[in-house]
Amino acid sequence: MRSLPFISGSFIEEKTRYQALTEVLRSGFSNKEIVCPSRHHHQFDNWHLDNETTMLLMPAWNPGEVGGIKVVNINPGYYNSGRPSIQGAYLLMDANKGDFLAVLDGAALTAKRTAATSALASTYLSRPESSKLLMIGTGILSREMILAHAAVRPIEEVMIWGRTTEKIQSVQESIKKEAFRKVDHLSLEEGLAWADIICCATSATQPLILGKYLKPGQHLDLVGSFKPHAREADDDVIRRSRIFLDEMATGLVESGDIVIPLKTGILKKEEIVGDLFQLCRSEITGRKNDQEISLFKSVGHAVEDLVAAKHYLDLYHANL
Repeated sequence: MRSLPFISGSFIEEKTRYQALTEVLRSGFSNKEIVCPSRHHHQFDNWHLDNETTMLLMPAWNPGEVGGIKVVNINPGYYNSGRPSIQGAYLLMDANKGDFLAVLDGAALTAKRTAATSALASTYLSRPESSKLLMIGTGILSREMILAHAAVRPIEEVMIWGRTTEKIQSVQESIKKEAFRKVDHLSLEEGLAWADIICCATSATQPLILGKYLKPGQHLDLVGSFKPHAREADDDVIRRSRIFLDEMATGLVESGDIVIPLKTGILKKEEIVGDLFQLCRSEITGRKNDQEISLFKSVGHAVEDLVAAKHYLDLYHANL
């Protein structure tokens, strides 16, 4: 077997241009030929941690072109240890010949495609003039979410909220080359009322975003909750928002932000407007006016990995 190219996290970082990656994802979500079976979602005890490790297996293929699978381990217990909480790899293959084409750093790929997916949703759901971003969370995704949103909206001011000053300062340092005005004098509650776009990427199990603080015209981007018992937004947020998912089938069963309100009757399935596939195919309408509060809930989808991996492979070959 020939040696496979390894597309490293540093290469992915160097070559990422969020506007370009967002358009790659728009094409992927629009493509009806891509097949994405339900992902495998496994949990097992981690003897070194107090909580479980989650293993995700995410296959996808575009018949006649490329296919691939991502394997990811998620260990929230490592969040405060200095170790990465998300590790993985993506294996890309030729869908015709069956040849393996490349192995990609799964954590870097996941971070970039997750952020670009949120930016893609924002092009349909946030107000075009949105300039104030509240980033809730200080993990690996925080910098990426800020940069991705700023690639599609004229973000001028950024507030970062987290539980420790050290981690807030670390995220601020990571974006210091950008021309954002730093907002650090507001409480979380004040930030919720201040922002045009609220992005939440945390491991919280109880709501951080409370609907009573929201104002008309905001867009909410919920990224962190991917388990049925965990949520980042309370019932008032759900009541006040027009809700969109990255993909209906998965979003309805995996995220507590959706699962719990459905079980309690706060939310009805028919009240969910639709998903990102439908938005990209112009089958549903995104934001309808400047007063509504829009909410995008993502749990991640294999189409994002497949088209992003092919994008980085093309960049790799162009760089040879």
